[in-house]
Amino acid sequence: MKDQHKKITGYRDLNADEIAMMNVIKALEAKFNRMIDDLRANETVDQRNVALAATAGEDAFMRAVRSVAQPERVVGELGDLS
Repeated sequence: MKDQHKKITGYRDLNADEIAMMNVIKALEAKFNRMIDDLRANETVDQRNVALAATAGEDAFMRAVRSVAQPERVVGELGDLS
């Protein structure tokens, strides 16, 4: 759907610099995820720590994206959520 972000509460249009930053973050995230996949395939490494690294990476990349996107904090009622 075209312009779907405009239909989601709290989202905004990004300028060209912000879009470029988002694309850099997403490229780095993809590289990180490939590394995690390689570690998961390696039976000689500690898989618990790989899982923790994957979770920490997800959090880090999400926060990096939010730092650029700066979505509004939504308060109040949004209607029926059932």
